[in-house]
Amino acid sequence: MSETPTTAANPTDSRHAEAVDEFVRLWGEMASQWGINRTMALIHALLFASSDPLDTDEIMERLGISRGNANMNLRALLDWELVRKTHKSGSRKDYYEAEQDVWKFTTKIIEERQRREIAPVQRALADVAADLRASGEVSEGESSFADRIDGLVDVMEVFDGFTRALLPLLRGRRADEVQKIIKFAMRLRSSKDS
Repeated sequence: MSETPTTAANPTDSRHAEAVDEFVRLWGEMASQWGINRTMALIHALLFASSDPLDTDEIMERLGISRGNANMNLRALLDWELVRKTHKSGSRKDYYEAEQDVWKFTTKIIEERQRREIAPVQRALADVAADLRASGEVSEGESSFADRIDGLVDVMEVFDGFTRALLPLLRGRRADEVQKIIKFAMRLRSSKDS
């Protein structure tokens, strides 16, 4: 983000700008920990925190990034349906605004990560195990490795099932039901630990 200090006449404006900067920084750090492109997350956070749509120049200036980097990540955010392109009367520029509904964009991130990242790896791993076994005579080491890969695929299938079960609850903003599931899972874990 830009290192330029906020020069606001109103202290409330200054507090707001500082809060936005801190939110954008934290969102970028969190996304990096989850394996999501940091710049993509910074742009998303900035647009989410902005009360008005921003154009590419404003995004570049605020985050201190290049036009190519801004355009590439804006395209990705559009593909993920986390931002929308809009226009302002009297301007030829494209403006961008983020989905403001946290339930919608959280659901969309989970769906996209599942579709783009987890499912393809899951299929590829299953193919690796199948190819190992299909090669004719399978050594004990190859069989053991194929079994370990199958175990990994099984865990991914459990995660996929869990995700598919929770997504309708997230889409429906049914936090109370998600909390019940979490509490039930915690009770199960506690009973196993006893």
